[in-house]
Amino acid sequence: MNKSDSERIATVLESKGYKEASNINEADVIVVNMCSVRQSAVDRVYGKIRDLTKLKNKNSRLRQGSGLQTKPKIILTGCILKKDKQKFRERFDEIWENKNYINIKPKCKKGPLSYVPISNGCNNACAYCVVPFTRGPLKCRNHKDILKEVKNAVRKGANPIRNEISNGAREIWLLGQNVNDYQSPADSSINFAKLLKMVNDISGKFWIRFTSPHPNDFSDELIETMAKCQKVTPYLNLPVQSGDDEILKKMNRPYTISAYKNLVKKIREKNPDINLSTDVIVGFPGETKKQFENTVKLFKEIKFDMAYIAKYSPRPGTAAAKLKDNVPHREKERRWKILNVILKQTAQDHNKKYIGKTVEALTEEEKNGFLIGKTLTYKTVKFLPRSEPKALLRGEGGKNLIGKFVKVKIIDALPWGLKGKLVS
Repeated sequence: MNKSDSERIATVLESKGYKEASNINEADVIVVNMCSVRQSAVDRVYGKIRDLTKLKNKNSRLRQGSGLQTKPKIILTGCILKKDKQKFRERFDEIWENKNYINIKPKCKKGPLSYVPISNGCNNACAYCVVPFTRGPLKCRNHKDILKEVKNAVRKGANPIRNEISNGAREIWLLGQNVNDYQSPADSSINFAKLLKMVNDISGKFWIRFTSPHPNDFSDELIETMAKCQKVTPYLNLPVQSGDDEILKKMNRPYTISAYKNLVKKIREKNPDINLSTDVIVGFPGETKKQFENTVKLFKEIKFDMAYIAKYSPRPGTAAAKLKDNVPHREKERRWKILNVILKQTAQDHNKKYIGKTVEALTEEEKNGFLIGKTLTYKTVKFLPRSEPKALLRGEGGKNLIGKFVKVKIIDALPWGLKGKLVS
């Protein structure tokens, strides 16, 4: 969502006559796009503003007499709590609200990925989350606007704004804080499952992914749609947050572990090859060692491909912030390590199944002489480009493969990725 917002901020600035600066020293405007999910993200903004203030004063001296704007304007936007906004007002030249970015049509851009927000805000009230306070209640986009944006993203052709040729996006990410709680304001019969099918029916070769869904809104219709739509990839991040029912209740997550496991079972029955990841918080206020062990049991039973494990930290303004943060940091760290060890083993076991297979991958970048891409199941794969003269003439070497689908034979598996050999 932050990447999507940044693209739309750039569009607003370009419409006002600005163009992207080649480096920060040449910038007349610098925008800080802030996240508030964790306090550490907020703390980084304080560090950033110190660096930017030094840069601003330095550039002011350098620009004197040059005819350029003497000081670059520094703008803050993104997810900002009210209490933080009051503190930042004195440190930034302007603060922009982020609630209307979904209504801005982004410019075409290079790169194989396109981020398409379908909603903003959230109607849930998870005890640890600040999204309702920073982005407001759920607001869905018109499905017609979403479809138009996807069609524009995957279309090949000239980009008049940047005077360049677009190869078209090869991967579409549908975004929302609660992405599957979607209902088109233009037609209430169009829910997320129906929108997914409409995007799938758009012509062109591209993959569809989405984040972040809520288990409570995951319907049988959506499970069927995911299985039937060829462009919807077999990858799903399904946040569980805790493996204990009592902690889930404290978190205001309206499902039980039994219901979550039943949902996973139904998803895997319809799509056996799905790569399943999750989000978990360890050390939530009041979480006992026994309750944490229930999360351990869940990890061992579900055998996730990936998990994003966070150590709880209080967020001012949330319901959980009123609870005593009584799990010591050292204990949170211990619990994090236990889950990470389990995850590393299950991820390794899942990845070993790919060895010897040839998979399709979308090349995203070149790094240290290797090409890096993602498989259909969202596994990171690293492989060498072809170096033969004929292959180079065919455009199969290095950066000219970025943004293209390729065939890769997997030769090795690590917990967090695959290694392969380019075969086509």
